[in-house]
Amino acid sequence: MTTRRGFIAASAALPLAARARAQNAAPLKLGILGDLSGPYRDLSGLGTHACVRQAIEDLAAAGTQLPVEIVHADHQHKADVGSAIARQWYDRDGVDAILEVNNSAISLAVADLAREKDKVFLATGPATADLHGPRCGPNHVHWTYDTWMLAHGAGTATVKAGGDSWYFLTADYAFGHALQRDTAEAVQAAGGKVLGQARYPFPQTTDYSSFLLQAQASRAKVLGLA
Repeated sequence: MTTRRGFIAASAALPLAARARAQNAAPLKLGILGDLSGPYRDLSGLGTHACVRQAIEDLAAAGTQLPVEIVHADHQHKADVGSAIARQWYDRDGVDAILEVNNSAISLAVADLAREKDKVFLATGPATADLHGPRCGPNHVHWTYDTWMLAHGAGTATVKAGGDSWYFLTADYAFGHALQRDTAEAVQAAGGKVLGQARYPFPQTTDYSSFLLQAQASRAKVLGLA
């Protein structure tokens, strides 16, 4: 099995890694843990798998023949399901690195597990800034976007444009909580204020009328959809 240090060393010296892999016929095994059936399936499902395949083909076209095996699973937006899949991949299936995980709650659990197992987690799907804040660790890399960036970009600019009073309508899970927290901090730092909030179950909520009435009653200038 490949440890975190071994994986990082392979990334830094791909030609050497390719020769070593070729000699022992052990492929680099990647696990894509994404949404295949839920609200983010168009962002995270088979499209992610195709992009990983394309990256492998690009690497091969550049002259690096590194054997790679891909496995794919649906986390179903359930932390227990996602954690169980990740643990099985690391413990039993020989997965070297887990990719994607476009659910913040699951990504935090996978990050902890990667550290425990000294494996690798490449977090391209989740947005919670906690991954490189209070839950930062040596075994995962988080990039693409995050709630701090979203909050300080839109929040600060909106306050400066006159939207200085906010009401949040927030998905009641890790991503929504992180985005509301970071945006509220950005709004207040820019001189604005938060007049209230309402949290709704995600993704099962389909009727937002009562939440919107609460937001309207607050007389806030901005409705922040976290």
